Amino acid sequence: MTKLTASSTPSVPFTQSGSSPPAAFPNTAPSSAAPAGPQTAAIHAGLAPDPASGSILTPIYQTATYSQPALGETLSPDGHTYSRCSNPTVSALESNLAGLEGVPHALAFKTGLAAITTLFFSLLRPGDHVVASEVLYGGSVRLLRDLLGSFGVETTFVDSTDCSAVRRALRENTKLLFIESPANPTLIVSDLAALGKLANAAGIIFAVDNTFLTGVLQPVFAHGAHVSVLSTTKYVEGHDSTTGGALLTQDTDLHEKLKLTRSCTGSIQGPFDAWLTLRGLKTLPLRLKRHSASALAIAHFLSTHPAVRAIHYPGLPSSPSFALANEQQLSGGGMLAFELDPEQVPLFLGGLQYITLAENLGAAESLITHPASMTHSQIPIEERERLGIRDGLLRLSVGLEDPEDLLRELQNALQISAPILEEVQA
Repeated sequence: MTKLTASSTPSVPFTQSGSSPPAAFPNTAPSSAAPAGPQTAAIHAGLAPDPASGSILTPIYQTATYSQPALGETLSPDGHTYSRCSNPTVSALESNLAGLEGVPHALAFKTGLAAITTLFFSLLRPGDHVVASEVLYGGSVRLLRDLLGSFGVETTFVDSTDCSAVRRALRENTKLLFIESPANPTLIVSDLAALGKLANAAGIIFAVDNTFLTGVLQPVFAHGAHVSVLSTTKYVEGHDSTTGGALLTQDTDLHEKLKLTRSCTGSIQGPFDAWLTLRGLKTLPLRLKRHSASALAIAHFLSTHPAVRAIHYPGLPSSPSFALANEQQLSGGGMLAFELDPEQVPLFLGGLQYITLAENLGAAESLITHPASMTHSQIPIEERERLGIRDGLLRLSVGLEDPEDLLRELQNALQISAPILEEVQA
């Protein structure tokens, strides 16, 4: 397995496993296309020039409906009739995503949370039970507790790094194991292969939110996952231009369930957002390599700074997650978290220039988030603190800027906030 170093180049064997990716109309690559490396797959998998015009890029099919020549007939081989159900531009994105991860099926959604909602609505009914990571994206926690809980679906949030705790949490009515690794925002890493074995032995669906790494850096299907969940808003599109989500699977029956739910709820991604996501996807492996290298350099710097109370980055040899991450990830990724004295945080954030305070991640721009007051603000403070989401915790999405500029900016911001720290300590 590739070691977690700044110079590591992601090299996941993206092969076309199972049947061919879902066909896109009209620009679909031949199903016999040879397996390719991740960067080649990101550009070409599941795609071909538009046969009507020769356009290299997938056209934007900005249409609500499609002409049908006769009852029971469609002009496209994919059966497009209404864009709430399917759209050629969206189908092209799905084909590309599926080809990149080497699975037959992908579905694209308006948002990452719409994808997660579709997964839950497809699998869960009143009286069912979910086991989920206790450190999880705040939107997923609210969805499970507040919405599904009111419909009679019970969720047990558990430390997913402890496989024994996960096993004890499973019940006869458990239908889904939902894991996020690395977790948002503390970057803890769960043993996906071990959890996959647990889920398969129990006969339940194992879904992994792989937004922080994508299949380029963490091939979750190789570790037993049944569903890969992505917020394509983040690294996949990568330019702060869209919101979007995706669900990928090798299971045809499950794919059809998910597709039906998406049609019923009208949560399919729009064609223009799909086109922008396709454009961003072409550079995903290259961007992730740069994100990861810069994040590792910054993590090393922060780990030695006296004002930093704690640093969370699986790519650091000092991280308790390093050995496991080295087994199941191709690099540490572009996300890290670190903790300052809470009194220091406002001055530190005010000293940043290129790094922007915002609720997003995975973009070309470096973005910093204060989870306690932003993404995880609705979680009770006692629970947040128990999970390590304290008031001094900051989540940093390392962008594509020159790392020297980011390091200099972080150093300056820490110096600006130092007087407050000294005053508090005095």
